[in-house]
Amino acid sequence: MKLPAYPKYKTSGVEWLGDVPEKWEVKRLKYVAGLSDVKIEADPEMPVPYIGLEHVESWTGKLLPLDLELVPSGIANQFKKGSVLFGKLRPYLAKACTPDFTGLCSTELLVLEAAKQDNRFLRYSLLTPGFISLVDSASYGVKMPRASWDFVGVCNLPLPPLPEQQIIADFLDKETARLDALVAKNAKLIERLKEKRTALLSHTVTRGLNSKAKLKSSGNDWLGDIPAHWEVLTVRHRAKLIKTGGTPPTAEERYYEDGTVPWFGPGSFDDQIVVSQPVKLLNSSAVKEGAARMFAAGATMVVAIGATLGKVSSLTEPGSCNQQITVIEFDERRVHPRFATYQLKRLEPALRAIAPSATLPILDQGEIADIAIGLPPIPEQTAIAEFLDAETARIDDLVAKVETAVERLQEYRTALITSAVTGKIDVRKEVA
Repeated sequence: MKLPAYPKYKTSGVEWLGDVPEKWEVKRLKYVAGLSDVKIEADPEMPVPYIGLEHVESWTGKLLPLDLELVPSGIANQFKKGSVLFGKLRPYLAKACTPDFTGLCSTELLVLEAAKQDNRFLRYSLLTPGFISLVDSASYGVKMPRASWDFVGVCNLPLPPLPEQQIIADFLDKETARLDALVAKNAKLIERLKEKRTALLSHTVTRGLNSKAKLKSSGNDWLGDIPAHWEVLTVRHRAKLIKTGGTPPTAEERYYEDGTVPWFGPGSFDDQIVVSQPVKLLNSSAVKEGAARMFAAGATMVVAIGATLGKVSSLTEPGSCNQQITVIEFDERRVHPRFATYQLKRLEPALRAIAPSATLPILDQGEIADIAIGLPPIPEQTAIAEFLDAETARIDDLVAKVETAVERLQEYRTALITSAVTGKIDVRKEVA
């Protein structure tokens, strides 16, 4: 969308604003919107709509689903319909919303009531990267840095005539809604592609590539029916090694200097069949001296504890890992390593389910060793692994392209808001 600039500009005197239209003003926030600081203690007998920082989507100002009859605990801010709520914690500075109802909100949200501004225009102004960056630079605190109203209130914002603010807000409401619909459509496409990938993987590693193959019951609920000529064996019957990794003593700095050995942690796992970036590179002396274990290329790695419990990937080159990961080296005379990894990859939800329900669920080696897998002859395993490599790569490429499109839409959305509220584009004729 190519939109014209305003006929004349003047300097705003504010670095992040640059030049503004000649007839616009620039005012400190506290002169166009007041801070409402009405705090009340929640009454369990009177549930009300409550907004926490988690209910506000970053950069969009959209409210995520919330319980309209939630009873918040402790002290909360009271807000009126149409108030602008702005997150003052550093991780949430790009959160601002305008609820169309009255209720309570987190005390980490500033409640602003516009006086000389359209509340929608104010919200869009607060979501511009220049303003967010300015407030971020003045946030204070170590663990949870936050901005103070004393600083936020004196930050300068553009102030067009009120009718023009409403025109700009109308334009942005329409255009951001259109862009958000495109983002949502692409998000659904990504979801469908990922579901297709999962279904393809699951079907192929349990049914093979021959759709006409005669089937038999595997005797295992996870496997279901499999081709009649396949074997059903547990991991332990085809593994040469099942071990966890380890962490070299951090006091021994030489183990972490001039590293060449990739060392992986739970954060190295994602949806891919191949483990991603190592956490660190260890010095080879850590392996030579027994402070770390080296595992062979092709080994299957399973996260056995933590937030990513049950995630499965394989090593593409010899490497090491920490104690949160269990590594399986299969007998390559009978098992194609990547086929085995695909077999376990399809079981990720089940692996998370079999871990004991506790404060810190752990998947032990015995439980992993007892997992049943379906095994065709080696040539068939190789063909299946190569087919899945190609097909999942094709789907992943499509997902990456759609994700790039989503990123560009979101970047354009932010740029459009900034251009409109700072007067770099003139939308008056467009709205008319």
